[in-house]
Amino acid sequence: MGRSRRTLPEELLLLALDPTTGTTAQPQSLDLGLAGAQLVELALAGRIAPDGDRIAVVMPRPTGDPTLDSALELLRRRGSPVRAVHWIGGPRLGLRQVYLAHLERCGMVHAVAGQMCGVLPTTRYQATDTAISRDIRSRLDSAIRTGVPPDPRTAALAALAHSVGLGKHLYPGNEGRSSRSRLRDLIRHDPMGGLVAHAVMDVQNGAAAQPRRNPSTTPAPTPNGGRQPALTMQPRRGGMARVAAH
Repeated sequence: MGRSRRTLPEELLLLALDPTTGTTAQPQSLDLGLAGAQLVELALAGRIAPDGDRIAVVMPRPTGDPTLDSALELLRRRGSPVRAVHWIGGPRLGLRQVYLAHLERCGMVHAVAGQMCGVLPTTRYQATDTAISRDIRSRLDSAIRTGVPPDPRTAALAALAHSVGLGKHLYPGNEGRSSRSRLRDLIRHDPMGGLVAHAVMDVQNGAAAQPRRNPSTTPAPTPNGGRQPALTMQPRRGGMARVAAH
């Protein structure tokens, strides 16, 4: 995979990066979204494919992107298709920091050291080329305003942005309500993006224990206002299943 095209995890992170504060919106759910974005990018590269609500490796050949190839190798080692919701809710969180460091190495952002309350060290990240972020945002804006079905990559980005609660960050207030609604509706234009976005929301809602219906026939739920609930599954007959929060 050449570096001429930005990957979906990179685009999702740049979309969430606030140019004023240098911090990312929705930091907790963003980890889940980045894990989902890796799956969609691997599917677009022909390495994995959906198998119902599961993900199957169909070509284990590396993509050339180290972060994606690490995820691909973990999927390959599973040996059998894995439910998207279990993969996204698994112990591979911390992806936000992994990708911030990755973007810094690629020269897309630079770190700015600082202090909180004059004591605690902090790090903010500024985009080195704001034109890249504007291009990503304009693709979403165009898909929302024109009503023209977007390409699979943009549709998947919209689905992921909705799933992690970026709608209120991108289109705030009452004036952004219709845009947030159309952002959510774009989820139907890419089956893989829709599957992954639903899985991200299921993990946030603690519904990972229950198999989903086909996402193309299931209405898209609304994220919980950007809050990250405990990752505790719903009680099931015969016992309690639980996903530990990270």
